[in-house]
Amino acid sequence: MSRIAAEALRDAVLDAGSFRSWDATPLTVPTSDAYRRERDEAAAATGLDESVLTGEGTVHGRRVAVVACEFDFLAGSIGVAAAERITAAIERATAEGLPLVASPSSGGTRMQEGTVAFLQMVKITAAVELHKQAHLPYLVYLRHPTTGGVFASWGSLGHVTVAEPGALIGFLGPRVYEHLYGEPFPTGVQTAENLNRHGVIDGVVPLELLRSTLHRALVVLSDEPGPLPEAPARETVPDVPAWDSVEASRRPDRPGVRYLLEHGTTERVLLSGTGGQGEAATTLLALARFGGQPAVVVGQQRGRGGGLVGPRALREARRGMGLAASLRLPLVLVIDTVGPALSTEAEEGGLAGEIALCLAELVTLDTPTVSVLLGQGSGGPALAMVPADRVLAALHGWLAPLPPEGASAIVYRDVDHAPELAEAQGIRSADLLRNGIVDVIVGEHVDAADTPLDFVGRLSATVAHELSALRSVPSDRRYTERLARYRRMGVPS
Repeated sequence: MSRIAAEALRDAVLDAGSFRSWDATPLTVPTSDAYRRERDEAAAATGLDESVLTGEGTVHGRRVAVVACEFDFLAGSIGVAAAERITAAIERATAEGLPLVASPSSGGTRMQEGTVAFLQMVKITAAVELHKQAHLPYLVYLRHPTTGGVFASWGSLGHVTVAEPGALIGFLGPRVYEHLYGEPFPTGVQTAENLNRHGVIDGVVPLELLRSTLHRALVVLSDEPGPLPEAPARETVPDVPAWDSVEASRRPDRPGVRYLLEHGTTERVLLSGTGGQGEAATTLLALARFGGQPAVVVGQQRGRGGGLVGPRALREARRGMGLAASLRLPLVLVIDTVGPALSTEAEEGGLAGEIALCLAELVTLDTPTVSVLLGQGSGGPALAMVPADRVLAALHGWLAPLPPEGASAIVYRDVDHAPELAEAQGIRSADLLRNGIVDVIVGEHVDAADTPLDFVGRLSATVAHELSALRSVPSDRRYTERLARYRRMGVPS
């Protein structure tokens, strides 16, 4: 397939005429005559003085820094001079508080410079990590081809990472693999589309859509929140039997997290896990705005991957927590799960440990958090996403250690007493509100499945109000109050 040149990438992303180069004369490194001739020929062929260009420009008027490889310059390889240019650009972006857009297209380390070139990936990686520690966005667009040390360092560290359609992306280039092992690398593995299916990257985006994708991401990641939304009117909570809520939550046409994102948010950017395979598909990860309030969204997808949450799905949830912390964005968690995956693979994959890590990271997360009990809240995977600053529940949302049938099996050795156990255990939203587990109930006006747009509109407005209110609370106070809330849970006052 044809390759996208670095200058074409730059011009497709930035506002017309906004680019300003940051490139100084490349660092002079010891070189042989043959290597010098190769560099001169590459410069003549590309019009560039190195395998990477750097600078700044604007995306819809917003300043961003750009680093882009040129594959036609010695296969986009990274030697000392190229690494110095990349590192200096990242450091400048960090110092000036700019989001950074990086677009590798490279075979990796420049073999003509040997092991010293190989070690350049360390300083680039360090610069990227310091940029992220400054809570600045790092957005990556992988172009055809990206392999080797570049993919295994700064090409794989993005807060958001997307790739060119059809791009060859992999750690070991297929030509090298064939020479080393005497057989071709399996087809279809090292492609952008396959990596996206497996959750390695966040999406596959053609060049013509990259600018709009970056814009949507930056609206969430960089722009100021909107004004404080008006608080939705508090509704009288009807007295609904617990089992009625359980049955309502299981309706296949009940709106889930995807419906909430599509109809209740703006500037949506779906991240890894959204199109994943198997149980990982039960977790959706996205950037979005609720009523002008930016957030990272982690949502359980009841109808995907069998609906059972396993270790991979929980690792996706933890990635969302990490994104929120790194970018200092609020986190919205949407709970809607039939329960944990009970299998050999889940046990060997560390299901219990992943639930524990989710709990530990969420309850101590240094950013505003809002949990939404949208439907079924069964077992450890639901608990792992509960302990937020504010917890909302749909009228028919419920939370229990096991599905009521499981509780009945333990207590009565049958499933016939499930409705009785649902009532006795206090799993319905009204009971959760009374016990201080839930803060707000969003009414369903009979059933969310019958009026999904109305329900999602009110739920989104409630989330937006809670996010905005939490932003006004000092971080230390918010953190202390969250810990105190769960410390006293269930203890008589």
